[in-house]
Amino acid sequence: MDHLWSPWRYRYVSAAHSEECLFCRVAAESDDKNNLVLLRAERNFIMLNRFPYTSGHLMIAPYQHVATVEGADEAALGEMMALVQRAESALRLAYHPDGLNIGMNIGRSAGAGIAQHIHMHVLPRWHGDVNFMTATAETRVLPEDLETSYEKLRPLLAASEAE
Repeated sequence: MDHLWSPWRYRYVSAAHSEECLFCRVAAESDDKNNLVLLRAERNFIMLNRFPYTSGHLMIAPYQHVATVEGADEAALGEMMALVQRAESALRLAYHPDGLNIGMNIGRSAGAGIAQHIHMHVLPRWHGDVNFMTATAETRVLPEDLETSYEKLRPLLAASEAE
């Protein structure tokens, strides 16, 4: 079996451990643009991932500080899935992806960079978007900056809220 090592990922995951929860801090602050918050719903919010795998990489987090799905409020989980649906629609309109990755990493050993607070990743994918650059050069090639992604997705998510 061949192995490709990506030590940059371990540095990111280990550096993400902090006494302060990113999602709780962002939820409490009102500087949505600086925090990359695209939409605030009743029980969850949607934000851009500051360290994206692809352009348009979103995260949906509950306001409730909880580390597991089993410990989460049922209404928050239901709203989270409704927001996943809205995020999928916005990403399809904005980026025309070939597919999407949607999922959670529960616990550090499962790859959660912020293990103390559940969050759902929703990110567009294209044929051939995963190549040697990340594994060998510790580099991701993103065609747009976070500000452009923010400006592109915020109105699409706001429009879906009005429907």
